[in-house]
Amino acid sequence: LLQVQKGRVTTYKELGAVIDCTSSQAIGQALKRNPFAPVVPCHRVVKSDRTLGGFGGTFAKAPAKKTMLEEEGITFHQNKKGEW
Repeated sequence: LLQVQKGRVTTYKELGAVIDCTSSQAIGQALKRNPFAPVVPCHRVVKSDRTLGGFGGTFAKAPAKKTMLEEEGITFHQNKKGEW
């Protein structure tokens, strides 16, 4: 995660490939328990379709994730489902 610089994102799947884990859900669960956030930037991990996904173990906190990424220069567009 420390290699994902500000203004960039990676996906749960890409992160899983680096650590040899095929479960995106397991990656998400591990990130939920990140005691070093935001220094270890778990907010820079998004779904494979490039929508936000969850944050802090819940989708309810996704707006906070979006705000953090916007502050780092990421821009968003809503898809046809209304997802960011």
